[in-house]
Amino acid sequence: MPELPEITAYIRALEQRTLGQVLETVRIRTPSLLKTFDPQVSELEGRRLTHVRRMGKRIVFELEGEFFAVIHLMITGHLRWCERGASVPKKRGHAAFDFPNGTLLLTEASTHKRVSLHVVRGAEVLAALDPGGVEPLEVNFGEFREALLRENRTLKRALTNPRSLSGIGNVHSDEILLDARLSPVRRTRQLDQEELRRLFESTRRSLTDWVERLKRDFGDEFPTKITAFH
Repeated sequence: MPELPEITAYIRALEQRTLGQVLETVRIRTPSLLKTFDPQVSELEGRRLTHVRRMGKRIVFELEGEFFAVIHLMITGHLRWCERGASVPKKRGHAAFDFPNGTLLLTEASTHKRVSLHVVRGAEVLAALDPGGVEPLEVNFGEFREALLRENRTLKRALTNPRSLSGIGNVHSDEILLDARLSPVRRTRQLDQEELRRLFESTRRSLTDWVERLKRDFGDEFPTKITAFH
């Protein structure tokens, strides 16, 4: 599924297009997409978008009145920016979010319908959706080490555990471990200080490099080739 670098690319593009805009309408084509019923999705309509951010592997839209729309793209979900009023695709289209300057389409390249949308009100309710992992690009070595050693897991499991580290999945954990020259089946509490430091630095370097690479690749264009296997 899209991970920290890919979600960051989406957020950068969404900020350029939707920040400060009024969400005029939300059109849901797939009822199973919506995982909440209170507040109703219609309560988002007519509210100005004040913030777009990442929460783990989710995209969070904050609107006036402390309303939040939280999208999880899972493995094959995609976002597309189209002309205002664009139709939701009949095949594998889930929803459309209409703004004055364009429409954001939510689709899924799969028949499994795993993509989800939560609509919540209030920061405390939003926080309940957060697995709680630390941000790998924001913490220092001590905080990273503490999160990693909280449980004695394999390195692969530890890096991808959303309760330990935020936003890392299968693809980028492989990149990180390759850069750090560490086996994915080593256990966290088997690492010495030098290896932990190497893993910390590789995590920061790999994720930062991918964030910058995607920024260069897409420029000011809306990301159209974001996949779980980028």
